[in-house]
Amino acid sequence: MRYGFIIDNRKCIGCHACTVACKTENHVPLTVNRTWVKYVEKGIFPNTRRVFQVTRCNHCENPPCVTICPVTAMYQRKDGIVDFSSERCIGCKACMQACPYDSIYIDPEEGTAAKCHFCAHRTEVGLEPSCVVVCPEHAIIAGDLDACDGEIAQLLAREPVRVRKPEQGTRPKLYYIDADESAIVPTAARHESIYMWAERNESLHGGGALYPPDSPLLQKNALAAYDVSHARPWGWQVPAYCWTKAIGSGALAIPAIAILLGRLGVDRVRDLVLSTIALVFTALTTVLLVWDLEHKKRFLRVIFTPQSKSWLARGAFILIAYSGLSGMFWLAAVLGFTAVTTALLWPTVLVGFFAAIYTAFLFGQCEGRDLWQTPLLPVHLVVQTLMCGAAVLALLPAAGGGSEQILAVAKEALGFTLILHLLIVAAEFMMPHSTDNSAYAARLITHGPFRSWFWGGTVVLGGILPLALMWLAPFDFHNTAFAGVLALAGLLIFEWCFVMAGQSVPNS
Repeated sequence: MRYGFIIDNRKCIGCHACTVACKTENHVPLTVNRTWVKYVEKGIFPNTRRVFQVTRCNHCENPPCVTICPVTAMYQRKDGIVDFSSERCIGCKACMQACPYDSIYIDPEEGTAAKCHFCAHRTEVGLEPSCVVVCPEHAIIAGDLDACDGEIAQLLAREPVRVRKPEQGTRPKLYYIDADESAIVPTAARHESIYMWAERNESLHGGGALYPPDSPLLQKNALAAYDVSHARPWGWQVPAYCWTKAIGSGALAIPAIAILLGRLGVDRVRDLVLSTIALVFTALTTVLLVWDLEHKKRFLRVIFTPQSKSWLARGAFILIAYSGLSGMFWLAAVLGFTAVTTALLWPTVLVGFFAAIYTAFLFGQCEGRDLWQTPLLPVHLVVQTLMCGAAVLALLPAAGGGSEQILAVAKEALGFTLILHLLIVAAEFMMPHSTDNSAYAARLITHGPFRSWFWGGTVVLGGILPLALMWLAPFDFHNTAFAGVLALAGLLIFEWCFVMAGQSVPNS
């Protein structure tokens, strides 16, 4: 048994009865929707046409929202319905990032994820979903796709249908008959500040999706006349978490490499200061992760009832392991056990690298954010971690284990990693992208509303200036330390652009 929907656009009249019925049946609050109707007007007067698209959860056969959920609050039933549990949900919003269809929202009253669940309470007793019952044109057909004698299976076999974003590999079970390209592709139609009966809701967290008027993906003479707004799920805490995690996981890395190459020796004070920085910034990382949750008191469920496939849950255990090793390293440094710190150094650094790169795999599970799924991201995160480690080393005063030898190592490492960082950034944003979604997000960064921050902050302030300072200014603590501060500031700006632009691409 596999439940699914067919929307027959030949019959849909855009009456919004399905939206109202869904809200009434499932007590959906204002400002959010499980089902909504998008209007797109095409052509030039008087040769115009209005097309409708009923939009909702696709009940995918391979639902990414289920895989990414760290506590199994999103789950797939045996009948194919993708359902949710408000009692389990911690409000991490990862499922919203994983959904390529904007189908999941955070309930403003409960603070938990919610979406269309096929009116499971009705389906279980043999009734059809409320949207199907109320549709005056029978434009919404629901049923078992495996029942050969059923209406939905016969329509699917007889009529040409389309699904949204088949390239994501989610295998959606929401099919459209006579789907129009301008409606089914989120970036095809122009959006203005005012819709037919409403204004775009700019008050949403983060401002929702962005529609630059010069986007090359827009179809000529296609205007979205009515739609609903969707929030950016993750706020400033997530780019800040990426930044603090890079600093925490890279604090000991450069000295470890320098010792391996014979450039530095063992130094108890330096080890104590750097392991303290690792612990403090890893703790800040955890605080920021919990801060972004809607249900902060439920955070420990990630530890005690984890969903093993979620990289958010896996990442929590990696951070715990890194914190444990850093803590033991710190304690050994406090007690002066040089042999123990020597033995723990590389295991701590290697787990720190895992702490750095797990975010790449978490972002890889965010099927709705193609920009984040670049294959360069794991390498880039390691480079960022090493760059942060070099910047921290450059800031060490003499009282904290700093020396001219340390400063020389920090300068070389910072210059090398900065160049690598800028080269990877250029590759990520200047080269052709595999999907429209990622190309759209990259354009938002390089030519859209994030361009000033990207070019001025990431490239100039955090890249060119520190390199020039290290190459052209006299070699001393103040110049190298200032270059380290600039590099850290530029990286924070880059993380903000990367995270925010990635979730500013319209998915519906």
